[in-house]
Amino acid sequence: MTEDAQALACTCAHLANERKAEDILVLNVGQLTFFTDYFVIATGRNERQIRAIAEEILSRTKSLGRGVIGVEGQAEFGWVLIDLGDAVVHLFSPPARQTYDLELLWGSAPRTQWERVPPLTGARPAERQP
Repeated sequence: MTEDAQALACTCAHLANERKAEDILVLNVGQLTFFTDYFVIATGRNERQIRAIAEEILSRTKSLGRGVIGVEGQAEFGWVLIDLGDAVVHLFSPPARQTYDLELLWGSAPRTQWERVPPLTGARPAERQP
């Protein structure tokens, strides 16, 4: 787990906040699972807002030089998952968030105060080549 992973997760939280997402939560799940370091969980009031939040996160993370491993779900069904490797973003409608209740499922994960972590800007430096 790295500071870079935390910065990516918190950047996604800031982006969701810019699009007026509600109940934004960043969970540090790195000690509890092998597939990611952070979960970002946010609620959109309707399909259109969920789609806008997802598009903003995809667009801005791409401009930062971050790869997207996959996108699952659809705003029409009340949930979208964006896998960025170090962070997984979960966007829900209010009923879907209640149904999946990730806060309960991952309740032992420490919460990160995303508001205190500045969002990433600019592209990630190029990887060193051996």
